[in-house]
Amino acid sequence: MNAHSSNEPADGLPTGRERLVVIGNGMAGCRAVEEILARDPARFNVTIFGSEPRVNYNRIMLSPVLAGEKSFDDIVINDAAWYADNGIELISGDPVVDIDRADRRVVSRSGKVVAYDRLLIATGSDPFIIPVPGHDLAGVVTFRDLDDVDKMLAAADRGGSAVVIGGGLLGLEAAHGLALRGMQVTVIHLMPTLMERQLDEAAGWLLRDELERRGQTIITGGDTAEIVGKQGHVAGVRLKDGRELPADIVVMAVGIRPSTTLARGAGLEVGRGVLVDDHMVTSDPAIMAVGECVEHRGQCYGLVAPLWDMARSLADAAVGRPGEGYQGSVTSTKLKVSGIDLFSAGDFSGGEGCEDIVLRDAARGIYKRVVVRDNCVIGAVLYGDTADGSWYFDLLKKAEDISPIRDTLILGQAFAMGGGNTDPCAAVAALSDDAEICGCNGVSKGQVVSCIDSGAHSLDAVRSQCKASASCGSCTSLVENLLRLRLGADMESGPKTMCKCTSFTHADVRRLIVERKLKVIPQVMQELGWKTPDGCASCRPALNYYLLCAWPGEYEDDQKSRFVNERLHANIQKDGTYSVVPRMWGGVTTPDELRAIADAADKFGARMVKVTGGQRIDLFGIRKEDLPAIWGDLNAAGMVSGHAYGKSLRTVKTCVGSEWCRFGTQDSTGLGITIEKMTWGSWMPHKFKIAVSGCPRNCAEATIKDFGVICVDSGYELHVGGNGGIHVRATELLCKVETEHEALAVCAAFIQLYREEAWYLERTAPWIERVGLDYVKQALFGTPDAIGALAARFHHSQLYSQKDPWAERAAGKFAELHQPLAQFRPLVTEKA
Repeated sequence: MNAHSSNEPADGLPTGRERLVVIGNGMAGCRAVEEILARDPARFNVTIFGSEPRVNYNRIMLSPVLAGEKSFDDIVINDAAWYADNGIELISGDPVVDIDRADRRVVSRSGKVVAYDRLLIATGSDPFIIPVPGHDLAGVVTFRDLDDVDKMLAAADRGGSAVVIGGGLLGLEAAHGLALRGMQVTVIHLMPTLMERQLDEAAGWLLRDELERRGQTIITGGDTAEIVGKQGHVAGVRLKDGRELPADIVVMAVGIRPSTTLARGAGLEVGRGVLVDDHMVTSDPAIMAVGECVEHRGQCYGLVAPLWDMARSLADAAVGRPGEGYQGSVTSTKLKVSGIDLFSAGDFSGGEGCEDIVLRDAARGIYKRVVVRDNCVIGAVLYGDTADGSWYFDLLKKAEDISPIRDTLILGQAFAMGGGNTDPCAAVAALSDDAEICGCNGVSKGQVVSCIDSGAHSLDAVRSQCKASASCGSCTSLVENLLRLRLGADMESGPKTMCKCTSFTHADVRRLIVERKLKVIPQVMQELGWKTPDGCASCRPALNYYLLCAWPGEYEDDQKSRFVNERLHANIQKDGTYSVVPRMWGGVTTPDELRAIADAADKFGARMVKVTGGQRIDLFGIRKEDLPAIWGDLNAAGMVSGHAYGKSLRTVKTCVGSEWCRFGTQDSTGLGITIEKMTWGSWMPHKFKIAVSGCPRNCAEATIKDFGVICVDSGYELHVGGNGGIHVRATELLCKVETEHEALAVCAAFIQLYREEAWYLERTAPWIERVGLDYVKQALFGTPDAIGALAARFHHSQLYSQKDPWAERAAGKFAELHQPLAQFRPLVTEKA
């Protein structure tokens, strides 16, 4: 196919045309030529240089070739006849090695010189090779062209083990093909999630699970240290954690880089790729570039879809009809592994202003996630069912307003755009009775309808009776639409019930406990018609707290209704050991206490001793059976439980205040100690933190605490409803008082109001947002005796709460809770 070397057009080519030379006989270069020919077939004499000795083929279909699903002929895009029919000179197997911009000519590896009027660089990308020892051994291959596939096929014919370094798109497709060819395949991926650029964690886990089910070994978080050789050929891969994996072939598929060597050598402007404008023109007006080798508006693309848009813009400009130009691309990805349906497009990283719509069908292995921002789809991940991938991608690219179809968007185009359209009830009405509503529990539409018709008139009632939407919850909207469809206005709604065990809300339960004088959990369940015999993990801890709060001194705390940390009065850690935090009043300690903590840490083998953000010391790595003993030692030094594990008063953080600080206005440390000694041991709906700052500089961070005191010259500013954590909320000013006595009274009253009226597991911040600060102020200051009455109830409750649980456990109470797990051994019988 190679033509003669000349500065003139090849024999038989028309004269009088511009000379277009294309460097690269791949998908980008040939597609650009096709687009030019479609616009003005007589404009250029075209010469194409290719590094491979082949016609143009579809590189993204190399995976099916490796897997044996297609042949090379099946993936050819432009056969020899296409070049001939369009008068194109193809110089294959002879890549260009130099561009002479001054004389406008190129030189090939064989010495062939061809002149140009316009030059198109389409050199694609180069595979990235990890520069570890052994990377240049025989048997280490990349996965970019047909020659690489031939090397992998030859290795598969010999059999043995293959290691693929890189769990991205190409790496997984290579692994799949080699596995189908009979090799034992291990994939090593540096990141914790496969295809992390295209998949979120959930889809990545599903993909990994399926690949492992097929016999591949997947190692995530694996960092290659060395490729081990034997007699000049690869023999294995050693990881940095010391593991060594046997390998008869190693496939490097860790990424690509734009191929810019030729352009850089010619003096063109190059960043990560060859820099181009919207018409794909480089810094030299006579030279264009297209495909994976270019950088456009700071972006380089490693997928095929952008090439088509680039080629169209380039062709418009090349024939003298420049349009809007290339504006960049939104890309989508599909994994070409038979039996695994996977689609990803756009941005699925989430963030502020984004809403995730998720559907999971565990029974069928389907996961769908659509990310919406400003009523537009900005990203989608589909696993197991990708039929609507193109539709979501079209919505994403067009930035269409999806608000009219928001409720049915996740169900796909058929539901969103068909009979249901803007009425989700109509969409679900169109389903047949045997259509599956809940994949997790195998519940059909007919079963849900039967459940509703038999009296289940709320979502929780349906969940309790037939379990539809009771597992992952992804079908909740379908169940709710069936409820609306069957019941209309009779559908039960309103405040969320306490849990599925009851139709009562938290507020109802709290009120009825007091009104009916219900004083034990079984009595509550019986009187209020609980639907389950013993409640659940949601309602039992809540009931236990509500009864403790309502009947101090009368109700006996039910240990089995508490979470494990509160049962054992220590925080369980990921390795099964516990952490121990003694209380330090106002963040103040003594040398004796520090010596006792150090001795206890040594004696009981604490593996970490850490200062906490609440001005205390945390001892990590304490065994469950050692907890009573370490508590006894700390008690002997005068320390009590810090309740770092409980829905209770945690800490009172202070600054040094007027005693030491030149800016301090009041004795913040002393007030903090007094407050902590007043409030410690009190059980709350959720954890409760206090801080006292000695001046408006607020060194104790009082304005992000549940109750904060800011000392000022004229007295004390009292703030409420703040918290740190994931959603930081600053406090709101409750009031100003002049004396410590007033500050203590308001503190006790506010805590009691929160204890009596908030729902279990509701921090002060969401409680105040729900009821409003004005309500809180009215409850505290609306009548002259409100503060006194609330504070009195708090102090009465503290008579029964301020008993150190560590001292009780050290003395032997509930000793069975601290026993190590029993060791079971098989029964040995003597032979006769």
